[in-house]
Amino acid sequence: MVSLIGRLTAAVPRQFAPSMRRYGLPPALLALPLSVLVPPLGLLCVGAALFVVWFFRDPDRVAPESGFVSPADGRVSVIRREGDRVRVGVFMNVTDVHVNRAPADGDVESVTHRPGAHKPAFSKDSMRNERVDIDCGEYEVSLIAGAFARRIHPYVEAGTTFERGQRIGHIAFGSRADVLLPERFDGTDLCVEKGQRVRAGETVIAQES
Repeated sequence: MVSLIGRLTAAVPRQFAPSMRRYGLPPALLALPLSVLVPPLGLLCVGAALFVVWFFRDPDRVAPESGFVSPADGRVSVIRREGDRVRVGVFMNVTDVHVNRAPADGDVESVTHRPGAHKPAFSKDSMRNERVDIDCGEYEVSLIAGAFARRIHPYVEAGTTFERGQRIGHIAFGSRADVLLPERFDGTDLCVEKGQRVRAGETVIAQES
């Protein structure tokens, strides 16, 4: 059992989102006694702990020098106009990295938590879900909880200054991240389409013409 844990642990990344310990420590602590008392349950706890470690992985990313980049890993699930602005949303599946990144340089004016439902993050009703809106003046990032997400963890607060691609938060277990682009952007400035896979902090989703 110990050698199995060692081999599996060596295969996972070394950098993780802060919540990894909160969710991963309980099954890890239970794994050893249960492996002696009830081996199948011990192996199940090992699997659960390793899944949490893998889920909260936080790989380094290199941001491009210009453009608005994706705030999340996943697939583009929303592209729509809202008044004079365009919204781009990225749905994060359970297999995607769930650390979110700044789409562009910005100064945070406010961080607002909005309680709400927990509908599937890819559905039309998800706009009523629990969310955290990070207002940067000319643009806004929304971290939206999904059907299984119960914790949104922003890393920034009002007055924070960040750069394109910098980590700004993470959501535990399934969700969506949106960017409400500045008014000067329109549909012709988009570099992605619905269904396209993107990487947080690296894939350019909009570029001024």
